[in-house]
Amino acid sequence: SLPPAPFPPMLGEKGSKSFPFTQRLEKGPGDEGLTTHGSSQGNNQKMGPPYKYGDKEMPDFDLDDNASYPSVDPDGMLQRIHDLPGQLTNAWNMIESFPIPGSYASPRNVVILGMGGSAIGADLVRSLVAGESPAPIVVNRDYSLPGFVNEKTMVIASSYSGNTEETLTGFDKAQKRGAKLIALTTGGRLAERSRELGIPVFTFSYQAQPRAALGYSLVPLLGVLEKVGLIGSKKEDILSAQKEMQALAQTIGEGNPESKNPAKQLARRLHNRLPVVYGADILAEVARRWKGQFNENAKAWSAFEVLPELNHNAVVGYEHPQALASQIVVIMLKSSLNEPRNLTRFAVTESILDKRGIEHVAIEARGDNPLANMMTSILFGDYTSYYLSLLYRQNPTPVDIISYLKDELAKRA
Repeated sequence: SLPPAPFPPMLGEKGSKSFPFTQRLEKGPGDEGLTTHGSSQGNNQKMGPPYKYGDKEMPDFDLDDNASYPSVDPDGMLQRIHDLPGQLTNAWNMIESFPIPGSYASPRNVVILGMGGSAIGADLVRSLVAGESPAPIVVNRDYSLPGFVNEKTMVIASSYSGNTEETLTGFDKAQKRGAKLIALTTGGRLAERSRELGIPVFTFSYQAQPRAALGYSLVPLLGVLEKVGLIGSKKEDILSAQKEMQALAQTIGEGNPESKNPAKQLARRLHNRLPVVYGADILAEVARRWKGQFNENAKAWSAFEVLPELNHNAVVGYEHPQALASQIVVIMLKSSLNEPRNLTRFAVTESILDKRGIEHVAIEARGDNPLANMMTSILFGDYTSYYLSLLYRQNPTPVDIISYLKDELAKRA
């Protein structure tokens, strides 16, 4: 078995019942580079007592009973998680043959329009190439556009459905300003409007919630940026990321029992707790992805923060309300490629959390390039949020409240 993961010395105040938490995992395929550690307010149990959902007392869910998964996941979100590594290479093969006008080369700046699951790929790309692209890249989640958008700007509208009203509004405004437009969608009004205007439109077919089609919102953006001369080819990084994800899935996938599965164990720890996800530099937007997956898959509260900024405000708020401390689990997403000072900040922040008696866990990314680090961390979060949805007995696919919001907004248009 692996040795206990290292953790900072406990600095608990007098009377604290917190104790160091370590996970001992049987070494299996794909588990190198994964560590979890922290402090815990109670014993780490494989199966917990029944809990109440509304007025009903629900027996605990056995995460090793794979045959029971479809009763909670009838729409097949688990298969979508299985598909994610393959999405990367499928999307790359598609974008390689996608034509882009020569007049689009070397834009002065880039704006990517998107919301929710259609925007997270843009967040990841912006973070990934920020140090490489000579043109600034802005992710725009709004009806309005930045004032600098003009004929020298490339605007990419990303909408899975093609009917996202904020994205469509921004698209029309960008067209009026003469921007170089590209659409990324499965169809809808965005595809129709693009074809009417003679604008390049990259379409794909993948039946899923937008957040589950991440490969098709991320990889085509990398291909477009390469084609217009802003970044070098990411083909080898994509292949590496896919390989690392497939290896990791052997450890965190549903076939590996909870006793050896760090994603199942983390979901168990998060059950009936509030996950707060911390990320830094290349994993900052991955923390956003984790937060969104907890919201949409598990239908659970979550929050995320980013280093080094959180060291200038969030750490001061650990004191109150005091009753909340035992209900929070801080998840720190780390990478060997993080800025060294951010790794130091993680260590100091862990000691502060220990002092306040707040449980924390560290997840180490895999791979030797930033994209592989991002995608393995994302896969870990997707599986964890999926297992948490099972523990809450929440179908991870539908987002009924978002559908309700859209219907109500349509009535009030």
